[in-house]
Amino acid sequence: MTMRLSLDALLVLDAIDRKGSFAAAAHELHRVPSAVTYTVQKLEEDLDVLLFDRRGHRAKLTTAGLELLNEGRHLLRAAGELEARVKRVATGWEAELRIAYDGLIPLAAMLKLAADFYTINSDTRLRFSSEVLGGCWDALASGRADLAIGASGEGPAGGGYQTRPLGEIDWVFAVAPVHPLAKAREPLRREDILAHRAVVVADSSRNLPPRTTGLLSGQDTLTIANADAKLRAQAMGLGVGYLPQCLAEAAAARGELVIKRTEEAKVSQMLYLAWRTAYRGKALKWFVDQVYQPGWLDRALESAG
Repeated sequence: MTMRLSLDALLVLDAIDRKGSFAAAAHELHRVPSAVTYTVQKLEEDLDVLLFDRRGHRAKLTTAGLELLNEGRHLLRAAGELEARVKRVATGWEAELRIAYDGLIPLAAMLKLAADFYTINSDTRLRFSSEVLGGCWDALASGRADLAIGASGEGPAGGGYQTRPLGEIDWVFAVAPVHPLAKAREPLRREDILAHRAVVVADSSRNLPPRTTGLLSGQDTLTIANADAKLRAQAMGLGVGYLPQCLAEAAAARGELVIKRTEEAKVSQMLYLAWRTAYRGKALKWFVDQVYQPGWLDRALESAG
């Protein structure tokens, strides 16, 4: 199939429409008027449509010409954006950076990073995905992500990743004020907790074996998508479970949850930055430099409020 429409022809149509005449368009495009006229006539012949009504003093687009120009301007903008991205890629900036972040990290913290990144005008497109438990590692291993923020536990076997520690998450056991365990004697025993439904988040891994955490064998469960939904479910009294200390304490201060001591405390959890060793794009480096700063994780968790 032969393409009869070119970006150059669209540029000519756009200039004529904006400037009002073939001569003015030729001046803007640094061409002779005859070249502009030829481009339009050739396009009309190729498409077999009349694009301009030439009866008046001002070149006026026909209905068909107006439709072609309106849609063509979308193509011109897309071509301009593509050209800018290609130039950026040639200088080391990625066309797109895919970032997987653990759902324990508030979305507000990710949006703050995006807002700061956009100020440097790199033209790199950002794609965020919220993951749970082993989901960050799974996203890296499967190629769904270039960078993981908040990956926890051990990475996939075989290596090939660089990691940097972000900090630890401390956990507390929390229940709704109306839940039977809210007034139970502390520390809560294993059998006390086992008698009640647990609210758990589903591991978002697609290929790696799914993980569970803080769940007792044989315990009834309510499975939801993320940490925010887990907190809400527990505040409604739908179940019990461990929550990040900062989130639980904020909810307790609002009267939404009661924090209870347990005989078997859940150990703290280290979160990591992780990316493939061979990946060296400038956008990735920018995010690593921003996130790997003292106190970033604490500030990110505080943004949940």
